[in-house]
Amino acid sequence: MLSLEFIRENPDLVRAACTEKNSPADIDRILELDERRRGALSAVESAKAERNAGSKQVGRLMREDREAAEKLKERMKELGEDVRRLESELAPVQEELDGLLLTVPNVPDAESPAGSGDGDNVEVGSWGEKPSFDYEPRPHWEVGESLGILDFKRAVKISGSGFVSFRGQGARLQRALISYMLDCARENGYTEVAVPFLVNQDAATGTGQLPKFEEEMYRLKADDFFLIPTAEVPVTNLHREEILQAAQLPIGYCCYSACFRREAGSYGKETRGMVRVHQFDKVELVKFTTPENSGVEHQAMLADAEGVLRGLGLHYRTVLVCRGEQTFANSKQYDIEIWAPAMGKYLEISSVSNFTDFQARRANIRFREGKARPQFVHTINGSGTALPRLYVALLESCQQADGSVVLPEALRPYMGGAELIEPE
Repeated sequence: MLSLEFIRENPDLVRAACTEKNSPADIDRILELDERRRGALSAVESAKAERNAGSKQVGRLMREDREAAEKLKERMKELGEDVRRLESELAPVQEELDGLLLTVPNVPDAESPAGSGDGDNVEVGSWGEKPSFDYEPRPHWEVGESLGILDFKRAVKISGSGFVSFRGQGARLQRALISYMLDCARENGYTEVAVPFLVNQDAATGTGQLPKFEEEMYRLKADDFFLIPTAEVPVTNLHREEILQAAQLPIGYCCYSACFRREAGSYGKETRGMVRVHQFDKVELVKFTTPENSGVEHQAMLADAEGVLRGLGLHYRTVLVCRGEQTFANSKQYDIEIWAPAMGKYLEISSVSNFTDFQARRANIRFREGKARPQFVHTINGSGTALPRLYVALLESCQQADGSVVLPEALRPYMGGAELIEPE
């Protein structure tokens, strides 16, 4: 959430951010309500100040001039009624203003390139080489089904389209990837946490999922819970309504979670296989830091996420995301895209984002240095990484002509020393 002071002082910048991020936030209405709110607050404070001053005089006047004291008491009563009236008028203004502020996106960082689509993203680095084959590489769904490690038909029978079932070495590979990524994160200084996969409205609002993305989330209306779209939501909210000490920062967490997304509107687009699914596993990285260090910590997290793929020997590229493709809540975003040879395209596998103080304001997460006034932390998060597309790239990049898949060396200790996944 942007502060009212920032919006008041930078209305054109905020309007531009709304346009770039395709947000319908009504900045003019926010400024109008803010002016009314400040006027009402000033009147309330003025009436309270007069009432407080008068209350101190009543006792003295009762001894010196009872008639004047009675008149002053009547004035105090009128002021009390004025305060109640003004506060009742202020309440709906504040309520509407609070709701509108939740619709305003974060302002893109100055380094974020202009643009409205992924073609406007700027490649800032790459690693490794695209794998080459002396035969036509098969898509991951064919590789997985022929090995007996992926079962799409039975997943559809259980749940419907957009789900996948893992079997045998396929299930073990899923678990191996999770363990490998968590170990990488812990080696880089992140503290592993395990959190609920169901969150309340306050948690989803705190990280910016609500109200904008409610249609993309699965909601359990009977209990008013939401299934998490990413562990970013519960992990960031671990410190909601807290004041941290500056000496504690940066705090880094890593967390495995299942993730649930409706993928509304994506039907017919990349629906075959496991590129777009409603439930998937992910290891998330989250950091809390000071404003002064958030840029450095953002770059460090990007390096940590890239390190996961380098350890697996898989080719990827990194792009700086343009303003129109950034998420609602972040200010600067890098996407790591992994190469899927059979699909012939790069797949986004991790977004590493700096949210500045946007989430912290919504969730009221602050820090204090000594006896200084508390400030809002900056939050950073990234996937380290999302499993479905990593699984896709691994099967397609490491497939062999005989149908087997060579396991990256980093995964072999987690797979009982196996070097290959072979047909049963």
